[in-house]
Amino acid sequence: MWDPSFLVAFVPVLLFSLTFHEFAHAWSAYRLGDPTAAALGRLTLNPLRHLDIFGTLVLFMSGFRFGWAKPVPVNVFNFRDPKFGMFVTAAAGPASNILLALCCGVLLRLTGGGMFGGSESLLGAVTQVLFWGLVMNLSLAFFNLIPIPPLDGSKIILGLAPDSWEGPLLRFQQIGPMFLFGLIAIGFIVHVSPLWMLIGPFVKLFAWLFAGVALGL
Repeated sequence: MWDPSFLVAFVPVLLFSLTFHEFAHAWSAYRLGDPTAAALGRLTLNPLRHLDIFGTLVLFMSGFRFGWAKPVPVNVFNFRDPKFGMFVTAAAGPASNILLALCCGVLLRLTGGGMFGGSESLLGAVTQVLFWGLVMNLSLAFFNLIPIPPLDGSKIILGLAPDSWEGPLLRFQQIGPMFLFGLIAIGFIVHVSPLWMLIGPFVKLFAWLFAGVALGL
């Protein structure tokens, strides 16, 4: 059973981080000339417009280790330069999480960087929220930067790659989700996540750089 103080600090941070990530995709696409997401009401910070019901249920059932929000629909042919537009729109999501993590890290440094006084005190509650904001947003950023479809990293690579790579990369787009699900399943089965082994060092490094926090995750 989850600790109520953990849920109060963690769940709002997670929902806002996911929402801000999807909003960043929609805003970038809109600024680059694609109104698709805006026309569907995705240019908003209202989490109800971005959360996927099944993905949210999986999130809670998995103990917050796996889940997803609604992907932001993008029509790259509305961009003046489709490849550049794809790159910027895809990169906006992880970049938004890194920005939020940086803000949380700076504020953690200003509050001393620790969970002083316990979660029952105001300062303790604030630092707990900031701590989870730091960890969650760094985890979301680096997870989404993995170049496996349908994660943002695969679209970033597709936007940067030369035209000669387009065929193989598009074929990988079709099998990538199964490969990603397989890696996630392995983590649940053996209790050692290959994905965390990949992104964990980056999360820990940037947590230390942003907030001076040494993570033991």
